[in-house]
Amino acid sequence: MLNLEISRIFYEIADILEIKEVEWKPRAYRNAARSIESLTKDVKEIYKNEGLKGLQEIPGIGEALALKIEEYIKTGKIHEYEKLKSSMPKGFSELMNISGLGPKKIRKLYKELDIKNVSDLQKAIQKRKLENIYGFGEKTEENIFKSIELLKESKKRFLLGIAYPIATLVKEKLQKLKEVNQVEIAGSLRRMQETIGDVDILVTSTNHKKVIETFVKFPEVRRILAKGETRASVILEEDIQCDLRVVNKNQFGSALQYFTGSKDHSIALRKIAIKKGYKLSEYGLFKGKKVVASRTEKEIYNKLGFPYIEPELRENRGELIKKIPNIISYNEIKGDLHIHTKATDGTASILEMANAAKSLGHEYIAITDHSKSSAIVNGLSESQLLKQIEEIKNLNKKIKGIKILSGSEVNILKNGDLDYSDNILKKLDVVLIGIHNGFKMSKQDMTKRILNALDNENANILVHPTGRLLNQRAPYEVDLNKIFKFCSDKNKILEIDSSLDRLDLNDINIKRAIENRVKLVIDTDSHSVKSLNNIKYGIAQARRGWCTSKDIVNTLPLKEFLKKI
Repeated sequence: MLNLEISRIFYEIADILEIKEVEWKPRAYRNAARSIESLTKDVKEIYKNEGLKGLQEIPGIGEALALKIEEYIKTGKIHEYEKLKSSMPKGFSELMNISGLGPKKIRKLYKELDIKNVSDLQKAIQKRKLENIYGFGEKTEENIFKSIELLKESKKRFLLGIAYPIATLVKEKLQKLKEVNQVEIAGSLRRMQETIGDVDILVTSTNHKKVIETFVKFPEVRRILAKGETRASVILEEDIQCDLRVVNKNQFGSALQYFTGSKDHSIALRKIAIKKGYKLSEYGLFKGKKVVASRTEKEIYNKLGFPYIEPELRENRGELIKKIPNIISYNEIKGDLHIHTKATDGTASILEMANAAKSLGHEYIAITDHSKSSAIVNGLSESQLLKQIEEIKNLNKKIKGIKILSGSEVNILKNGDLDYSDNILKKLDVVLIGIHNGFKMSKQDMTKRILNALDNENANILVHPTGRLLNQRAPYEVDLNKIFKFCSDKNKILEIDSSLDRLDLNDINIKRAIENRVKLVIDTDSHSVKSLNNIKYGIAQARRGWCTSKDIVNTLPLKEFLKKI
């Protein structure tokens, strides 16, 4: 978890230095931040076992940065970071969280309009002052305003992929306590919702007081909000609130069902219970004053006439009315088709990514580095791509137990053409296509652009189909009904991108897609070995969207998969 904190600090240092027009240092800090967030080991463990020397072996970390990491491990602070923050106007850092505002634009706003915080920016937009600054204009002003609104809405929501590992670590620590019998994460996190407000954990125990006292002293706890005999509330890393409840063993099932939610699912279930002559609460399912079910969720659902309903489906979207399909499990994906390497903006080699994927049980992967027009991420020229195809062929002769497919994440240009010629695309095993710029097109033009690209006979998969970034950027305008129909008719595939800040398609659109008989893939869009593990977040959204394994093409063995694309 320390890795995320340090990488966030390094990114912020880079932004501040760029605002101050410091040369070369911002790039060094960003490279270091990328390396740290992609590590599979905790920097604290590296330092403990190998000291400063071990830290300096991390790519992009020299002696100066290693010393800053050491300082943070020992003190929880980095003096230079604190000094830089104090040199900036109060509230300045919030401007860096607004989509569409990079360090250069922030610097320009500060110099020309004395904008120091989000409040200043809102006032300037209301007075239409941004339109007069070179590089902004009316449309940019409108987009920044929308980004501010999005930032406000998402301020207290945390990404699933940020909250999940922190909550899981706390759960595992609780499980190791001899006083704990049962422990489970509840709430929106158990339902694997794309963002969560806080973390709920339930335990049963032989010693309530000891569990509470031990919990609030966990090193992950930043601040204690409340502490009682059966409940405690704390602030964990990343400022996530965590509520721990200790419940009676006989009431664990009913409490877990109640605190898992969703609210709409629980209300609907309670109404059904009343119609059947029962009363349902966190303490159990009652017939009069008699408890008829409470120890497990399954017995509660069964008593009310339902099979066990998976947490991801509990959103009152038909799960209490329709027959529930046998949704995809977390261990059915056989290949990851969206992987970047250090040839563009990744941090590992093809071989390193292949070996890591093999260790996860994958039978195949596709290497899909960026195409040539993505200059900012070192997109491959056609000659570089051809060289990579040959490299993959040679690696396949040596590596055992996994097949490496040659591919590319090809930009869809503004007119709907693809970024490589057809002659090049034909040489690839898998062609991913996606929108990476021009997000502000009209709905009609964006839909036409994507359909034109999908109509290319070499295009297989449309990646991150709505272009959203959670808590950062709203989806672009596009007619998904037309996209779904085209994909269904023409055997094109849509992606569920498992990236922490994408999860695109989302659960609602996944359900719409499979109702339109569209086939999907679940990919990680990995830029590091560590991010290959993020596949579970995409699978979770597929489960929330009622997908079966038959809906997901990369649950198929390699030969069958290749026949489908």
